[in-house]
Amino acid sequence: MTVEADYRARYDTTLFPIAEKLEALLQELFSGHPRIDRISTRPKSVERFVGKACALTKEGKQKYDDPLHQIQDQIGARIITFYKDDVHRISDEVQRYFHAIESKDMLPENEWEFGYFGNHHVLLLQQDLIDPAFDQNLVPFCFELQIKTLFQHAWSEANHDLGYKPGQQPLESDELRQLAFTSAQAWGADRVFNDLFLKRKCQ
Repeated sequence: MTVEADYRARYDTTLFPIAEKLEALLQELFSGHPRIDRISTRPKSVERFVGKACALTKEGKQKYDDPLHQIQDQIGARIITFYKDDVHRISDEVQRYFHAIESKDMLPENEWEFGYFGNHHVLLLQQDLIDPAFDQNLVPFCFELQIKTLFQHAWSEANHDLGYKPGQQPLESDELRQLAFTSAQAWGADRVFNDLFLKRKCQ
């Protein structure tokens, strides 16, 4: 079987039901927490998985030898919150309930650049989310959780739609500067709203 056929079998039989159970669990865990806009989960689409599985390194070699076991975001979850200070509060709570394989803040490479911002975790899937009847060979061992503000989420969604569609021409340098400019605006808006929130909170 091809990687696409193998992943499609996993996608149809296990990833969707696990993602649904995971979303219900996250909704329950954070039901009493303030300033959460939304919680969602979804399996990575077949098209996006195949695209990622076929990715090459800068040297032109295959990035993944065994993509079905190496790609960690076959199930993705998102928690979107209002303010920047809420991101790490929620991150701390997440790590109380799930075992983290990796946790990090995603930032542009240096202080003079603007682009993607977000808080990412690779977390072990809890066994109670996995139906014992599933073929265990089709079950991933982990999922990816992104925690972002509304502005970070809106920017990353639009950026992905504009710049990462298969077969689309690469963005020109001026277009990349425009995207960086909008990222800077979103970053500034997050700072202003967070500062106002903290100021009002202390009054």
